[in-house]
Formats: sequence, C-alpha cells, structure tokens
Amino acid sequence: MVVGARLALVFLINTGVILCHLEETPPRNIAVIGAGIGGSSAAYFLRQKFGHNVGIDVYEKGTIGGRLATVTVNGQQYETGGSVIHPLNLHMQEFVKQFGLKHRKGVPEKVAIFNGEHFVFEETDWYLQDMFKLWWRYGFGLLRLQMWVEEILEKFMRIYKYQTHGYAFTTVEEMLRSLGGERFINLTQHSVAETLQELGISQRFVDEIVTAVTRVNYGQSPSIPAFVGAVAMAGLQSGFWAVEGGNKLVCSQLLESAKVRVIHNMVTSISLQQSGEKAVYQVRYENENEGGYDFYDIVVIATPLHHETTNITFNGFTSPITPFPGHYQRMVVSVVHGYLNSSYFGFLDPKLFPFAVILTVESPKLFMFSTGSICPVNITANYRRKQPQEAAVWKVFSPKPLSREQLKTIFRSYYSVQVTDWLAYPQYNSAKGTPPIVLHDNLYYLNGVEWIASAMEMSAIAAKNIALLAYNRWNQHLDLIDQKDLVHKIKTEL
Repeated sequence: MVVGARLALVFLINTGVILCHLEETPPRNIAVIGAGIGGSSAAYFLRQKFGHNVGIDVYEKGTIGGRLATVTVNGQQYETGGSVIHPLNLHMQEFVKQFGLKHRKGVPEKVAIFNGEHFVFEETDWYLQDMFKLWWRYGFGLLRLQMWVEEILEKFMRIYKYQTHGYAFTTVEEMLRSLGGERFINLTQHSVAETLQELGISQRFVDEIVTAVTRVNYGQSPSIPAFVGAVAMAGLQSGFWAVEGGNKLVCSQLLESAKVRVIHNMVTSISLQQSGEKAVYQVRYENENEGGYDFYDIVVIATPLHHETTNITFNGFTSPITPFPGHYQRMVVSVVHGYLNSSYFGFLDPKLFPFAVILTVESPKLFMFSTGSICPVNITANYRRKQPQEAAVWKVFSPKPLSREQLKTIFRSYYSVQVTDWLAYPQYNSAKGTPPIVLHDNLYYLNGVEWIASAMEMSAIAAKNIALLAYNRWNQHLDLIDQKDLVHKIKTEL
C-alpha cells in the first residue's frame, strides 16, 4: 500500500500534476497602452512574469508619467498631479527601494478649513490642543473615523500577500470580496456620509472634516461611495511621503527596468485577428506625421476608456467593445507664484497668517477646493518654507479655471500662473458598477480599478493583478484565478 502511494506520488510529480505548473510557449509580443503609473507598473510586472524573451511595447501619446506630472517655476519643479504616497503603499515603497530613489524630506505645515467667511477649524503647533479642539467641536468623530479606516486598511493589506503567492482576479468585485467579503462590496454601494453617520459620527463632522478631505482629494462631496471615501480619509493619517525629484520618476524607472520599447504615438484602434487557438491583436497608431500598426498576443489598456477620455475603437469583436458609462471629474490645478491675500481669510496682517494648507467646505461662496503652499520636488538640507508675507508657490485646486478676479481674491499679487486642466478621477456617482478587467481573451483593462478608488497604489495593485492574470490565463493556471477563502488557503500553504 505504501509502495503504491509512493509510485502514485512519483507519477504525479513527473507529469507535473501537482507541485508545479506546466508552462505554455510564451507570447511573442505584448502591448501596454498608457505610460502612467498603471501602464508603467504593468510593463514592469509583465516583464517579471513572462521573462526577457518577450517583446513589450508601451504606447504613450503624451509624457511618461501620465497624471504624475510637474511644472517648473523659477527653475524648480513642483508636482501638479499625484503628490503624496501613504506609508502602507507597499508597491510604491518597493519601487523606490528597487530603483535607489529617495523619499522627499517633509516640511511641517499647518492646516485650516475655510467656509467662505471664516475658518471652522485651525490646526495649531500643539497636538493635544488640536485633539481637544476636535473633541470639543466634533465629539469622538475623529476616533471613530480612524478606527473605521484602520479596519478597512487592515483587510485591504491582504492583497499584497495574495499577489506574492501569485493569485489574481478577473473582476474588481472578486478582488474586493476576497479582501473584505460582502462588506467591501457594500462600501462601494453606499455613500461615505451615510456610512459614517451609521457609525455615530456627527453631521457637523461630515459637513466640515469629511467634506474638506473629499474635496481636496477627489473634488467631490461625501456622497461618494464609502470605499473611495475611506481611501480619502486615510489622508488624515501621518507618514505620507513623496519621491525626491518627482513622483513621475517612478514611471520612467519602471519602464527602464522592464527594458521595454516606448512608442510615442496615439493608439487609434485595436482589432481582433484570430490566429490558431489564441487571439492576436492588431494595434494601430498614429502621430502628427505618420501612422502604422503592429501585432500582439497580449494587450493591456492602461488609459481610461470613457467617451471623454478615449479615441480608441475596437474592431472585429463579436461582442462590441464601446466606451464605458460614467464621467471623469474635472480638476483644474493652478500653480501660482505670488503673495497670498491673507485678508480674504480674515488675517489683515500677512505676517500673522500661520497656515500652509487651506481646505474648504461646500459653499456657494467658494470657487476652489483648496489652496496650499507647496515645496519643490527637490528639497535641500537648508530649505525652509516661505514666510506668510513672502512670495511663495501655491497650488490651487478648483472645478474650473480661475478667472482674473478670482486670482485677485486669493492673491494680493502674483508673478506667474501655470494651469493644468485634468480629467483627474472618476465622478463616482456617474455610473454603477466597475468596468471589466477582461475585455476579451488576452485583452485586459487596467483602469476599471479607479472606479472603486483612484490612487497611485491602486493603479500599481491593478497592474500586478493584470500581470498575474495574464500569466495565469496564458499558462492555464486556473487554480490561481478567482480562488475563494484565500486567507485560509494561504495560511494552509504556509
């Protein structure tokens, strides 16, 4: 009986039924469309999984980094896109470590919340005093909020262990269920305002603190779903950082490490060309002078596929692929070099104005989401934040470009204004559900994850999920796709 069991085990090992997976012939060419943090991460993780004999092309019609971008003021660069990274963003942490990049030195700043007439909350230099003020005005709202956010983060952190073990998901919903069960799904279906009020958090706290945070992070109200609201509220925690030299450096380093071919053209169409058992895709592209096409075994789309954001058409598919419903939120970023008009905020003497960041609540009197004094992407050891009465570089978030009159309201005078007009994030209440990850065999869509929460790390997580999914599907490793009860399964494996 023992001999028979041993012979059976030897047979299973030799035939690759257990303990190892049989590998298919690898793909010849892979295309990634978009070189923001999502596309750059996807190229990097695809190279890790498929090896160095596979050709990987990355198409980018603009600049490397996408919504990670900078502008130059007086010879210094300043972030205009994604600016801060949470200390628990493990993919971003690993990228920085892997490429020898550095964390940018932080500069202390005080925050206040403005309602169009006066400040409803002002941060001080004293932590205990701030805590007392928060308790006096809002009760235990902040404590309850922090406990709620930490509970969600603790469960969401499981994704790193899942990905380390090679597991992938075919839909965003499957990923959420695996992390937090139906509770995580419910967080995408109920507003953050409703959810926090059910936790006993006061309406005043929601109207002031929560609203200020959702406006500066997403340009939207607390009517956004609770899951993305929790991601925004994580911004109240400490330890945030950025990359010395600019966050966009991560994207260029990812592409360089992956040894990809970057094609600076705009993709206009993707056509299905059947070749044997597996699909082959023709990707057409063009620039100002010429056009062309190439063929790929796997295509990853890492740019939003919505009416206002894409010109890509899909041809030859039995089930038509069309732009997904929903809209993107306009976020206008004005980088202003000038003197703040502190009297607009109730401080007649600019020398007495203590705040570097001004958040806002919802009010018809307000035309901006926030105003903040910003530091350059390279900070020297002797760098100091400008004094209130000095000319500084300020970043203003607003739903529309600021008029001359509005600029004069915020600033006494200014030397320069540089405007970046982003379609920055999904309008979270403009569509229900999330777009699919799998559009067709070996055709994947990365940006659907933004519809549960838009952040640099969310894009990196989605990128690794697609790389694992593409690899597992190509090699028929079905036991690593959409597995249930992964928390227990991984504990058993260990």
